[in-house]
Parts: sequence; structure tokens; C-alpha cells
Amino acid sequence: MTAEEQIHPPLSYIEVTEQKRLNEAREQGILWKKWGPYLSERQWGTVREDYSEDGNAWDYFTHDQSRSRAYRWGEDGLAGFSDDKQQICFAVALWNGRDPILKERMFGLTNSEGNHGEDVKEYYFYLDSTPTHSYMKYLYKYPQSEYPYLDLLETNKRRSREEMEYELLDTGIFDQDRYFDVFVEYAKASPEDTLVRISVHNRGPEAAQLHVLPTLWFRNTWSWGGNKPKPALGQIDENKIHASHPQLGDYSLQCDGAAELLFTENESNAGRLWGQPNSSPYVKDAFHQYVISGARDAVNPAKTGTKAAAHYVLEVPAGGTKVVRLRLGAKVAADAFDTFDQVFDSRLADANEFYDRITPANLSEDERRVHRQALAGMLWSKQYYYFDLDRWLTEHNAHPLLGSGKGTSRNAEWFHMLNSDVISMPDKWEYPWYAAWDLAFHTLSLSLVDFDFAKEQLLLMLRSLYAHPNGQIPAYEWNFGDVNPPVHAWATLFLFRIETELGRADLRFLERSFQGLMLNFNWWVNRKDPEGRNVFAGGFLGLDNIGVFDRSSPLPTGGYLDQADGTAWMAFYCLCMLDIALILVEYDPMYEEIAARFLEHFVWITYAMDRIGVNHDEMWDTADGFFYDLLHFPNGDAMRLKIRSVVGLLPLGAAAVFEGDTLPKHPRLRELVEIFRERHPEVVEKIAVADGTFAGYGGRRMASVCNKEKLQRILAYLLDENEFLSPYGIRSLSKYHLDHPFVFHLAGQEFKVQYLPAESNTGMFGGNSNWRGPIWMPVNGLIIRGLLVMYPFYGDDFKVECPTGSGKYMTLYEVSMEISRRLSNIFLRDANGQRPVYGGTKKFQEDPHWRDYILFYEYFHGDNGAGLGASHQTGWTGLIARLLDFSARLTPKATLRTPTAMLGEMTREQVTGQDAVS
Repeated sequence: MTAEEQIHPPLSYIEVTEQKRLNEAREQGILWKKWGPYLSERQWGTVREDYSEDGNAWDYFTHDQSRSRAYRWGEDGLAGFSDDKQQICFAVALWNGRDPILKERMFGLTNSEGNHGEDVKEYYFYLDSTPTHSYMKYLYKYPQSEYPYLDLLETNKRRSREEMEYELLDTGIFDQDRYFDVFVEYAKASPEDTLVRISVHNRGPEAAQLHVLPTLWFRNTWSWGGNKPKPALGQIDENKIHASHPQLGDYSLQCDGAAELLFTENESNAGRLWGQPNSSPYVKDAFHQYVISGARDAVNPAKTGTKAAAHYVLEVPAGGTKVVRLRLGAKVAADAFDTFDQVFDSRLADANEFYDRITPANLSEDERRVHRQALAGMLWSKQYYYFDLDRWLTEHNAHPLLGSGKGTSRNAEWFHMLNSDVISMPDKWEYPWYAAWDLAFHTLSLSLVDFDFAKEQLLLMLRSLYAHPNGQIPAYEWNFGDVNPPVHAWATLFLFRIETELGRADLRFLERSFQGLMLNFNWWVNRKDPEGRNVFAGGFLGLDNIGVFDRSSPLPTGGYLDQADGTAWMAFYCLCMLDIALILVEYDPMYEEIAARFLEHFVWITYAMDRIGVNHDEMWDTADGFFYDLLHFPNGDAMRLKIRSVVGLLPLGAAAVFEGDTLPKHPRLRELVEIFRERHPEVVEKIAVADGTFAGYGGRRMASVCNKEKLQRILAYLLDENEFLSPYGIRSLSKYHLDHPFVFHLAGQEFKVQYLPAESNTGMFGGNSNWRGPIWMPVNGLIIRGLLVMYPFYGDDFKVECPTGSGKYMTLYEVSMEISRRLSNIFLRDANGQRPVYGGTKKFQEDPHWRDYILFYEYFHGDNGAGLGASHQTGWTGLIARLLDFSARLTPKATLRTPTAMLGEMTREQVTGQDAVS
């Protein structure tokens, strides 16, 4: 390889075993991905399972009901594994001899029970996974004393929003290390043959007993009408469970060692739940009754059913380990365990080989650990998601086209939707449903391990069974019609360019995406700028609680908002679509006209944010040097809401750089640009670089919402450690507002925004949403991206003070690397061996059985970097893997090569995607 290839190896050089599996799955249709971690971690309390009258999903289907009540739309479990339609499910159940409940799924608080919203109260870790799930590893920490369900519930309910959450460690249940480390590993001998190893480590000072129940069951598809055939499980010899499914065929679960096989039905215990007769004496919670209550008649003595478990009772010595081995497959031989350990060793070696190949060699051991666990979390967070809105609305008597007569129902306008795919979840417990803009960020990291899956995820949201016929991309199941930031085009372009740089340009993927993105772009223009003023709203746009008002509801002042973030998002959208159109011009010259339209739209949006002259009704504040939301009153007056937040930073991301020969290469585009320039010279002058020139480093051109003057002024805030720049990244709200809160008085009521480095103290949006100070990984990533994009235009001659007031000056490349370094420091051990992500929690900082297991939280404390919110938000916080990769690989010289230049160096065969990937 050349030196450049060693930094950015083309895909054709990747010959490792796991990569071959990926290639076989894509090119030969071998089903290496058919089985994986596709089981949900929480199905109860979701919108799908909500059949209440008032739409209160959390209260309708509770954790207490979940062990007894059959689900309608999916299944959940501990360390779960299933086929890609979640028809045959496998998970682990546990009992420590003291709990009142068989541990079959994670426990957590609902939105109304937690003082900062919904919150899982368990400790579990995604430690490893390959992209085909040929090897996976998971850890669950299970206390040996009675689990403090009631204590967690009552204490958190008593606490206010100003107090810390009461966590499982706070109960003292892990004191003296009286707990089990339960490691669950999967290894595939073939696409239809999976080995399971459950290793139980007793960390306590005394021997302890643990009941382990590996459980196999069918998702209930037969109880909801349609006369679907019922699958069957049965015992066929002393240690084997046979599974017969009408679609999947025959499988068996072979159990090693002495275990009692238990059988029941995956059907609701109507007697316990509703006081009604059961359709069968054998119901979903039979194993709970059998193991904990000793109800021998709860299980089927005929050894048949639709749910089965192998019941192991392990006596684990102090500091010792016991192992349970199983094998699930279409064909499991009598000698199933003869080569068991060898297969595991081989798959683990494949995983190590794969990660050694994709991980930058210059990462430290600790960085490599964070990088690999971040990606493992991304891969473990894949989930089969099933939701047929047409049927769901019909069952709710709320279908808008069937004349039900019922009032409004959630998502009624989305009756066209049918979701039935494996999708990357933000968090399989806290957010076990996809969110469109989260998903776009997920693909940036997923592309490090599996380009095919990452691209499929982006295309999924643009397909007819997902996207609304009007072009809107669905937001999330609580309200598919809510508005997420339009980042799909950027993620699409990112994946295309990265894959191109690696040696294969998938132009078909780009064009397929572009068609759906065009529909979505038009939806934004027609719905969120109905007056055609080139300024946009959109509601909270994912930034919950960031404003002084609920931006998704009618304003208490009357009137309306012009949103700096919504408008910047659309400028960004225009530039991404322009970039894509210019790439597609190589395929079809007609895209020149389309490219010109997006460039013109970008110019008008940029101009609307800061017009000629000093105006009180535009977003740019010349005196402050910052962008703000604009509040319009019913009488025609307007005022800027002077809150320094990421709302005013997002315009930094709306930038694109082009080689100097871009216009000469595209004559029709050049003609249309010249026409616009002649007709609107004042507009072009307004958005040009501040010194009056149009060309940058190497004769390049740049389209950006921020000219040089605006860039310098915004960066002075961004890089000020008393404003946005934290030791751990960019805060969502300036620390300036700690002592200078923004206050708005209306009719005797005070509305206030104050810097809050940790959890929110407002219930404006409920839950644990908070953008009033903490650090969020995705917007940090977009800011880094904006700086890296502008660097090839400004080059090394343009420097800014970083940190502000320090006297130290950096290029935009160096600033981006500095922000990346600070973000990485959240997870990495500092000079004292502490990980800031865990704050002052000694167990995570000092205990050798805890300190190297990383949790990727939803967001982070704005001052000390401690993890906050959802603890397994491996979706967009997994972006740290991509940032670590970039920080290790990108050099100033490589960054100065624009994506346009890289594409120009490719052959026609590569651009049209004809080259093979080995």
C-alpha cells in the first residue's frame, strides 16, 4: 500500500473473515444477518401497545403487567436474540432466590415516576459485536439481595426536578460486591447455527445460588385474528427443545448439562390481569409462578407450548464462575458441544481481526476500548420494529377513512404506514422506537462497520411505507407528524463520500435517496415557510426545552416565531442537495438545473437571515454578533429572543466548499448563476466573504450562511470557556446565562431561560429532555463538520483565538480537533485515572469490574462531563466512534482536499459504482 492507502485503505484491501461475511450477505444473499440482537429491551409502555382511551401509554401497559400480558406488536427480553422478524425469540431470565419477580426484562421508571422522566434502573453493557453478529457479548450486573423495586420507585417520586436521580447504586445493593456478573455471548457457527454461552461470576464474599433460565418463545401472532397458524415448541429428548414455525421452519435449542425443561404458552394471564378466565391454564408468567411461588401446576406437564425455558440452578462459589452452554439452530447435531469452545474462540478471533483492521492504529488502548464499545452498542441497538398503523387505527376505532366516529387519535394521518424492519434504535429501553434525525446520526458510526446497513437505514425513512405521501419523514411513534431537523440529506452525502474515498461510489444509492429527499424538501418549503419568506419554523426541532416558550405550541404572546435553527437547517439542507445534484450531474446533465435551484434557494434563505441594512426583524444581531430566534407579535412588531444557545450556532454548519472549476465545468449552472448575480447583485454581495473576494484557498468557492466577519464573531462566543466551550465539548446554552438568565414577562407571568449544566428543572416537554446547558454529541458533531468544511476554503492563514482570551490561535482544522479532543475526554481516563462520564461514582471509577465498561449517555454535564439522561443512548452518542476515527486519521493536508476534489480524482467506473468490493 501507499502511505495514503495506509491512512485510508480502500475496501478492496479488507480481506478479514468478518468482511467476507458482509460481502457474502450483500453479493450472494447468504443470511449472515438473519439472526441478531433484534429483540426489544422494552415493549411495555410503548405507543404500539397502547390501547387506552386517553393515550397514556406508560400507565396503560406497565412493567408489572409485562410478565403476564402478551404483547401485540413485539417482544422484549434480557440480552435478547431473534430472527429479523422477531418470530423466534431467545433471552435470559434470572432469579437470585430473593426477588419478588423473575428477572425476564429490565426494570425502570415511567415518565411520571422519575423525577427527571423515564429512566432504566439496571446496569448492563454492550461489550462487543461484529456487524453480522457472528460474535456478540453482553454483561448484566444482577444483585444477590432482593432487588429494591419499591425503594427506587418511591424515592424518585419524592424527589423534585432540582434533585439528583436516585440510582440503583445509591440503594447500597452492590455494597460488599454481593452481585453476579452475568456475561451472555453469542457465536455463529453458520448463518443458522448459533452458540450461546452464559458465564456467571460471583463477585461476592460468599457462595451464592442463581437460577438461570435461557428462554425460547414465539412472538404471539395467533391471538389477533386472521386465523394464523400457531407455532409449537416441544421437548424431543432430555436436553433439547424443538421449535416448529410455519414461516421459519424447524429449529432446536440444545441445552448442555442438567436442566429442567419448562413449557407454557405466550398468552396473557387474564385471571391475574383482569379477573377473567384464561384460554389456557398455561400462561405467559408461568415460569415466574413456578420458580418463585413453587406452583408446579403452572407449567405444562406435556412439555409443549409456545414458550419454553431450560431451568438451571447454579451454586456459584465466592469469586468463582459457572457456565451454561446452549446451541440454537436449524440443524443441531448430537455432538453439539464437542467443538463449542473452538467455535467461540474462532469467532472472537474474527471479531478481534475485524476491529484491528478498522480501528486506527494510532489510537491508545483506552481510545480503542471506547471506540469498540461504542460500535458494539450501535450494533446491539438494532431492533425489529413492527407497527401497522392502518390496522392499529382500525383496532382503536380511529381510522380516519373508515368512518369510525371516534375523536382524534395519535398518528391518525399516518394510516398508510407499515413498518416491519430491523432498525437502529436510539436506546432499546428508554427509546425503543426509531427517531428519524437520531437515525441519521447513527449511520455515521454504523458506516464504520457496515455500509450496507447504514445506507439501508437512510433509504428506509424515504420509502413509501415510512415517509408520508406529502413528503414528510416520520419523527417517532409518539407523534410521527412532529418535525425533526432535516439531516437526512447530509447523512446520505456523508456516507456516499466516505464510501467513495474508500474506493466505491454507490451512485445508485445517492440517486435513490435524492428522489425521496426532493419530496421531503418540498414538504419543508410548503409547510414550514407557507408565506414564502425564506425563513422557517418547525417547532422545537429536537431541541427540547431550549427556548423561553414551547416552540411546538401556540405562543402565549400570539403571533409566531422565525426560528434561527429551523432556517439554518434549511440552508444546510439546500447545500447538501446542491452537493448531491452536482455529483449526479456526472450521471445526467439535467441535474445542473436542479443544482441551480438549490443554490438560489440557499442564497435567499441566507439573505433572509441578515438583509441589507440594520433591521429589527431579522435573525442576525449586528451589535451582538449572534443569531437569535425572532418573535413576531400580532400587531406587527418583532423582537429578538436574545438567548445564546445552539440555535444561534447551527448556522455554522450551513457551509459547502467547491473547487474553482466547478462553474466552468457546468455551463448551464454557470449561466443561471450569472443571471441571478446580474439581477440581485446586492444579495450576492451580502453573502460574499467579508473582504469582498470570492475565491479562497486554491481558488475555491464557498457557500456559507456565515461570511468571515460572522464566523469570527460567532466563534468568539463558541470558543469562550465562560460561554459555550466546556472542557468536554460545546454546551447547548451559553454559561453566560447562569448569572444573566433571559427573562420574558407577560401578563404577570415570568418566562425564564437560565444555564443548567445538568438535568432540566422545567416540565415544558416532560421527560428528561434538556437543552439548557448540557453537552449533546450530535450538534457538536455538526459544528465540527462545519469547521472542517470551511477549512479547505480559508486554509492555514485564517486563525481564531482558542480558547477566547487565551492568546493562542488555531486554524479551523485545529479548532475542530480541539473540540473533538474535549468530547473524547468525556469517556477517556484523565491523569487521575478517572472517567468524567461517571462523575463521582466510585464504583465506576475505581472497581476493576466496573471501570472499563463504558455507558454512552444521552447528553453530558456542561461543566464536568458526567453522563445524564438515557444511559444507553448508543445511537447518536455512538458518534464518538466516528470522531475518534477522524481525529486519528485526518491530517491538515488530507482535510485541505475537498470532497469535490476527491470525486474529481475518481474514474468513471468508480463513480458509477461498477467496481467490486471484495
